[in-house]
Amino acid sequence: MLLPIRTNVRCYRTPYANYAIIAVNVIVFLLSYWPDERARGILRPWAEQFVFTPAHPFLWQFITYAFLHSGFLHIFGNMFFLYIFGNNVNDKLGHFGYTCFYLAGAVFSAVGHTLINSNPVMGASGAVAAVTGAYLVLFPQTLITIAYWFIFIGTVDVPAIYFIALKMIILDNVIIRYTANTNVAYDAHLAGYTFGIVSSLFLLATGLLSSSQFDLLAMLKQWNRRRVYRDAISAGYDPYTGMGGKKSITAREITKPGPDEPQIRQLREDIANSVYRHDLQTAAQQYLNLVSLDSGQILPRQHLLDIANQFASESEYNNAASVYEKFLTHYANYEHIEQVELMLGIIYSRYLEKPDLALNHLRAAEKKIVDPAQLLMCRSEIEKLQSR
Repeated sequence: MLLPIRTNVRCYRTPYANYAIIAVNVIVFLLSYWPDERARGILRPWAEQFVFTPAHPFLWQFITYAFLHSGFLHIFGNMFFLYIFGNNVNDKLGHFGYTCFYLAGAVFSAVGHTLINSNPVMGASGAVAAVTGAYLVLFPQTLITIAYWFIFIGTVDVPAIYFIALKMIILDNVIIRYTANTNVAYDAHLAGYTFGIVSSLFLLATGLLSSSQFDLLAMLKQWNRRRVYRDAISAGYDPYTGMGGKKSITAREITKPGPDEPQIRQLREDIANSVYRHDLQTAAQQYLNLVSLDSGQILPRQHLLDIANQFASESEYNNAASVYEKFLTHYANYEHIEQVELMLGIIYSRYLEKPDLALNHLRAAEKKIVDPAQLLMCRSEIEKLQSR
């Protein structure tokens, strides 16, 4: 048995839309569920019209079926997976976009089920599959902590792309359908995964959703660049004259690497490994060693942000402020830059006694923050600084 229990991605905004969808599912389940062997099924009579029936579908059933469940284990499983994967997708898409995406996933899953099956279906698993497919595209390199119990019981961290693609899609919905006799709507699940993956790639490719160096589209582009390079080299390509030619070039003096270069390269590799293991305390210490050798060293965006957050959590506010400032300088186009501005403003205001710097960052954050609670906190901090 393998069960995902958490991911190592931190939400920068509270995923209210995902919480609301989970709450609506639970409320509808409590209102509609009525297990009675003498009755026609496990739903109260008023709810039966909202089950999706492929033979004679009504338009509303393409959405309403996704809020009905056949038992406690059914709704618990769906809502648990929605909580694990939906929070980060909500954070990435925003509340309105995520809600529309979830409902579209439910519709597409119902269509996929209709193309192959004629039996009625209900449950949020198709919509949850769409959200999980989106997670695979947006966060493929993140780690999912998996609880396992066979002979031994324990946990292991697995990259999201492998766990979702191999276990959740291929094993649970392709292979098992031929080995287990169940009433699971496998085709609705696969349609949901297809919608989630394809639509997320489309949003990234068209720029409707901001891309990063860690999403699946970036991985595919990197793979394609390597493929083109390997093909060119194998065909005897000369980068100076084309296929198989030769050209003399003027040599220029190349500065020899400094004595610290090997140590710097090793430290950067060690930091990346520590971040991937989610050992941020070690990564933060390795970062201090790195900048002591070369203060101009810049880490990848997420690594730098994780280390800054780690310093802040350890109350190392001078180090945290230094790393946040470096982040703002080199990654000013980060999609959640207001979160960094807010954090830096609070650090300068509350812990480092630098009110002028604090006001600059808090005012910059105030212009972009959309979360009401964070906006209230930001304005409250500005008022305190102005009243001093």
